Amino acid sequence: MLSDIPVETDPRVLVDFRTADDAGVYAWESGPALVQTVDFFTPIVDDPYVYGEIAAANSLSDVYAMGGRPLTALAIAGFPEDLVDAETIAQVFKGGHDTLRRAGVVLLGGHTVRDREIKFGYAVTGAVSPDRIWRNAGARVGDVLLLTKAIGTGIVGTAIKFDRAPAGLAASAVASMRTLNRAAAEAVSGFDVHACTDITGFGLLGHASEMAAGSGVSMEIDAGAVPRFEGVLELVGANRSGGLHSNRRHFGDAIDVRASVPTALADLLYDPQTSGGLLLSLSPRDAQAATDRLLASGALAAQLGVVVAAGKRLLTVR
Repeated sequence: MLSDIPVETDPRVLVDFRTADDAGVYAWESGPALVQTVDFFTPIVDDPYVYGEIAAANSLSDVYAMGGRPLTALAIAGFPEDLVDAETIAQVFKGGHDTLRRAGVVLLGGHTVRDREIKFGYAVTGAVSPDRIWRNAGARVGDVLLLTKAIGTGIVGTAIKFDRAPAGLAASAVASMRTLNRAAAEAVSGFDVHACTDITGFGLLGHASEMAAGSGVSMEIDAGAVPRFEGVLELVGANRSGGLHSNRRHFGDAIDVRASVPTALADLLYDPQTSGGLLLSLSPRDAQAATDRLLASGALAAQLGVVVAAGKRLLTVR
């Protein structure tokens, strides 16, 4: 899609779209570099306030995934004319604003348009030290892969739309989506992080594939070690989204999912996520200490695989 856009030659551009990173990074004359990203999506829950919270957490996540600190945000919204009442719209914005405040981010303004479908999110600006950017490309052979949130929000979100999600499972997924990746990013900031991305629309296997491709390596993932919401596997069969099938079609040729992996679990690994966790590639000497620090911060920390030399497939899932 971006193949016809000329490649930037400005030396101040430190990270752009070529490595499928989560945000762009631009160097100032001195001091921290500028991190910029934008994200918005349609409602994933019925509660407008919670929808705003999730949209904000999801938008901020890209800055955390670059090792940066989000500073300011501009709201982006689309609402159908005369179909959504003013109080509902106000609650969406309030949920987003309250999440920005929890993150220490200032809302500067935004832009709203009429749209047939509700959409909401933010353009976020942050700062990062140029010598500690966490790129999508940088994983090294021998690294340990850590994931900081459970997966399954896409399956649960689809189930919620059709009233097929048990209340406890829905609550767990919503709580995860509302949670900022701030604590996780801060917990591992002192370690030797070689690569990082957040798990969103391309699912765990899609984003891991991009990290492997950008780094010139392959990865081995233990499917059983991937954290998932309790009870989500039972929902997979009836709640596969179009995005799940798209991810499998787009990334599947570069992924070897072994026959021993149950079909429902394999599907879950392709499941598009909203406000997912950070996937970190760390030096093996730091892996356990980083795991302990993440757990102490209140974040989840699952060691789910390792980085190996480049092979025929980007990922092998056992």
